[in-house]
Amino acid sequence: MSHLKLKDVSKAVWRNINGTMVRSSQMLSNVNLVVQRGDLVTIKGPCGSGKTTFLKLINRLSEADSGDILLNGIDIKKYPNVDLRQKMAMVSKEPVVFQGSVRDNLSLDMELWGEDIDLEVLARDTGIPEHLLDADIGKLSMGEKQKVCIARALANRPEILLLDEPTSYLDMESARKIEELLLNLCKEKGLTLFWVTTHGLERAKRIGGRRFVLNKGKLEKEYN
Repeated sequence: MSHLKLKDVSKAVWRNINGTMVRSSQMLSNVNLVVQRGDLVTIKGPCGSGKTTFLKLINRLSEADSGDILLNGIDIKKYPNVDLRQKMAMVSKEPVVFQGSVRDNLSLDMELWGEDIDLEVLARDTGIPEHLLDADIGKLSMGEKQKVCIARALANRPEILLLDEPTSYLDMESARKIEELLLNLCKEKGLTLFWVTTHGLERAKRIGGRRFVLNKGKLEKEYN
């Protein structure tokens, strides 16, 4: 059984014009994809090509107009939203953090999902120095904040990690460290990763995995 399967998934952008909903553009058109547990899927494409929309459809932050998305053979619409968001955590390109310490930020999700996780171990696994756990998160660098966001996502013990350009705002050195961290976590923990990027072929090759391009609503396999 496949871990995740998309079958003929389509999504359009609709606008209200004089009280009538009119389709203004087609973001995704009859997308088909089968992903096995532990796969790394890289999705490349220019801004506005539908990459973020693609990720949001997978964990129902947005709804497809047509088609089916199955997780472990079950339609994702049959999962309670709380369960689905635990199974498929998402990390945005800009770190989203809350006031307080790093420990406060990590504990927030643990309390929300009812998880009991050793924060010191979680910090070590995600490359956060233990001494930063009680640091004011507002004083951290962008790279450190992004590690906190990744740790927060992992605290849910997800099966799938959805990465929306997680290194976009980082310098090259910080970006490479985050990439290495995520790839190691994928390998060691058997996570399924969807990694979206607007960057060129070099980064896509460096990340590796199965590479696809979103082009005019179609998901095309990249062979180069």
